Amino acid sequence: MIKILSDSTCDLSPELVKKYDIGIIPLYVRLGDKEFLDGVDITPDDIYKWSDETEKTPGTAAPSVTDIIDALHKYDADDFIIFTISASMSACYSNCMLAAEELGMEEHIHVINSQNLSTGIGLLIIEAAQMAENGKSAAEVVDYIEKLRPQVRASFVVDTLTYLYRGGRCSGIAAYFGNALKLHPRIAVVGGGMRPENKYRGLAKKYISDYVKDMEDALMSAKTERVFITHSGCDEEIVSMVRQYLTELGRFDEILETRAGSVVSSHCGPGTLGVLFIIEE
Repeated sequence: MIKILSDSTCDLSPELVKKYDIGIIPLYVRLGDKEFLDGVDITPDDIYKWSDETEKTPGTAAPSVTDIIDALHKYDADDFIIFTISASMSACYSNCMLAAEELGMEEHIHVINSQNLSTGIGLLIIEAAQMAENGKSAAEVVDYIEKLRPQVRASFVVDTLTYLYRGGRCSGIAAYFGNALKLHPRIAVVGGGMRPENKYRGLAKKYISDYVKDMEDALMSAKTERVFITHSGCDEEIVSMVRQYLTELGRFDEILETRAGSVVSSHCGPGTLGVLFIIEE
């Protein structure tokens, strides 16, 4: 039997975690001298409140090797497949590899560096879970996922630059003028790292509509099984607008909405929204 796990940055909803029987290993979120577990005892709204009151950004940390070993011990499986956030963004991947080595189970614990974040990871997890359910071996699943990985398209458009600034990801001047001029960067995950791709102006309804429409060609070449709308706390009217647009494309069997977890939300701030999918080969 194969057991699939992921660190908590995959941002899958509790319903999807249950449906696909995914084990979740939480990262740590630090608010000053207090430490919490992502998705366990802290919410993104807690983080926004603390960050706005203190004008600081939270710290985040990977699960320790002991945390990972403890998580694996919860399950009775022949093989484990663990998905992690991009190795360039966190020590999750390296700690999982160390856990496999410490347990002497390198041949049975397969750690996948997603080279992505949020539901960019979740898309790969669901593909792997469906393959395992259909009786594929761990080696077959890993081989397929590693070939599929470059086809994931993950991007987000950010409402405010304040949280990126507090986290040291843009200058104070850029944050000031970006917010004053209502500039909203589109940030994509490319090669395991994040890079700005475009900038939009205006209110949320306009810039998010522009962001999604800019992806129409890519969306029409996407795998048809599913697309994610993942956000860090957006008005329902905005999310519904995006869902309606994706529905009218007539491309996808499932349009899944998830809320970004505490780790991702702590860096991008409220109002961030992304549309994530896998393109056809």
